[in-house]
Amino acid sequence: MTTRDILIVGAGPAGLATAIAAIKGNLSYYIIEKGALVNSLLHYPTEMVFFTTPELMEIGGLPFVSPYDKPTRLEALRYYRRVSDAFHIEVQFDEAVVAIARDDGLPDAKGSFVVDTRSARGVRRSFRSRTVVIATGAYDVPNLIGVPGEDLPHVSHYYTQPHPFFRRRVVIVGGKNSAAEAALDLFRAGAHVTLVHRGAGLGESIKYWVKPDIENRIKEGSIEARFSTSVVEIRPTAVVVEHDHVISELEADGVFLLTGYRSDTALLRGAGVNIHPETCGPVYEPETFETNVPGLYVAGAVVAGVMSGRIFIENGRFHGEQVVKAIGTRLAGVPG
Repeated sequence: MTTRDILIVGAGPAGLATAIAAIKGNLSYYIIEKGALVNSLLHYPTEMVFFTTPELMEIGGLPFVSPYDKPTRLEALRYYRRVSDAFHIEVQFDEAVVAIARDDGLPDAKGSFVVDTRSARGVRRSFRSRTVVIATGAYDVPNLIGVPGEDLPHVSHYYTQPHPFFRRRVVIVGGKNSAAEAALDLFRAGAHVTLVHRGAGLGESIKYWVKPDIENRIKEGSIEARFSTSVVEIRPTAVVVEHDHVISELEADGVFLLTGYRSDTALLRGAGVNIHPETCGPVYEPETFETNVPGLYVAGAVVAGVMSGRIFIENGRFHGEQVVKAIGTRLAGVPG
């Protein structure tokens, strides 16, 4: 079995940037991705426009050329495909890593991990690597609200596009960026939108260019808002809510539970990585991104845990260079 220098879990921008740094550092690597390339972007609204400039999304020094000041989701997907082809990045898609374990019995002074995987078709395999970088992002696991009906077909934790909800009644649960942006998009596409939030008002962290827009739409009555209100149950045609101990129903053809996302720590915990009690993210060394498990590193949004708003493509893309620099120093200092 071939032993690589680095095995990267996740083919998002941080994982790709790590692979590029490995290529430039003459280190052998492999990426294993449970879904598609930059899989998290597939959950983004289809017509989304990033509020950042194209150059702030670049990795590997490859220019992100766009005719717009702010790139679209479609352009981003096209760009990361082009990056992968330009650097001939090796990725195995539709294969999930199910376990990571150190193998101290292998006579390799530079270290060894055994990484077990399972493909979408149920095929099991094992890989060996001297180091492992987990770059699985923080968008795959939604924060559940834990009410009956959360799993009904017309309920989703991800917002994709507004057109199917033209002239339909939509309830959005949440009061931060995702909820506000989805509410505005749906309203402008002709949906009848009601925003439900357990807080007394909209979240203070809403982007400064979004907040006045959503506030004005609520004030004029274009978007209905129910603050200090909790969801009790979701039914096939209605959402049951509670406000000041009063129960009422909101008619709904579609329901979006946009209550945030978090990193999936199961793989980290299984590998022996310590999890921070407050952030619910991995404990790691800020300079090298190495965890308490020697040779196991993290990169990208996964480092933030529930504080996913701290790490974006714009800053997470630099983690790979730092990680590979640390790995290169580590491997160079060991004979053989």
